[in-house]
Amino acid sequence: MIMRSKADHTAAIVQDRRAVLVVNTRSRRGRRHYADVLRLLQEAGFRLSGVHPITDPSRLRETVVRALSSEPDLLIAGGGDGTLSSTIKHVAGKDVALGVLPLGTTNNFARSLGLPLDLAGAVGVLTGGKVADIDLGLCGDRPFANLTSFGVSVEVAGTVKPWLKRIMGRSAYPLTAMTILPGHQPFRAYITADGRRHELLTHQLNIANGRFHGGWQIAKDAGIDNRTLVAYQLGSGKRLRLIGETLVRATTGKWRSLAGGPFVTGTEMLVETDPPMAADIDGEVRLRTPLVIKTIPNGVRVMVPQEFVDR
Repeated sequence: MIMRSKADHTAAIVQDRRAVLVVNTRSRRGRRHYADVLRLLQEAGFRLSGVHPITDPSRLRETVVRALSSEPDLLIAGGGDGTLSSTIKHVAGKDVALGVLPLGTTNNFARSLGLPLDLAGAVGVLTGGKVADIDLGLCGDRPFANLTSFGVSVEVAGTVKPWLKRIMGRSAYPLTAMTILPGHQPFRAYITADGRRHELLTHQLNIANGRFHGGWQIAKDAGIDNRTLVAYQLGSGKRLRLIGETLVRATTGKWRSLAGGPFVTGTEMLVETDPPMAADIDGEVRLRTPLVIKTIPNGVRVMVPQEFVDR
């Protein structure tokens, strides 16, 4: 596919404002703010060739494909990390940019892009920002934007209560993890990156493409456009230590040093576990270890603030 330069693509979006809109209105915030989204985009002068509220998440794929058939310059997606990760795979490698309206609980992807988390600010980026091409993660054959994880998080994703998310926001996830931990068994993980094999005993293993997890920064030098995956464990095989670290994150948001050694980084990783485990790929539990996880450099175009460093 012939791709415009990022400068030309930016100019087209800012000048012509040809876009389509997809919003997950099944979510509480999507449903509550849907009218505000339409108003703000209209006030910003966007010419929407399609408006697609989604009440059935199983129809997200066909909705996004239909929305892209009008060949817009910008696909504006409103939702949480799950919605955005499911959407981004259809934009990858195409001459269309993704515009993000953060309507989730943790909004890790939006935070990694440096976007404002309020709707007016996010729409402002769509009109006054720029097109950048960022890295895309690939777990097996499934693209992802933020994170692939193994262990407690797989159970948390299926257990966290919607009412708790409404009340506690991003703290709902570590608090739910604390209720699961007493009965959770540790596992061994083997990560091969850059020719070196690392062995961990842990309850939780994360491999991040972005900079944020659970709404908190993973590390200062983590990024979504640096060609690097970051693997890290939360706690060790000792359950009490993991509970302590989880409690600290739930109450303060402060990241503790990782037990068992430093971060493992690389552009490609082979992940094996004993026993074989399911992978939570941006909230979608599909594949099982062993898995190859890698980056697709500059795999997708997004609208970002002018100060975003585009590598």
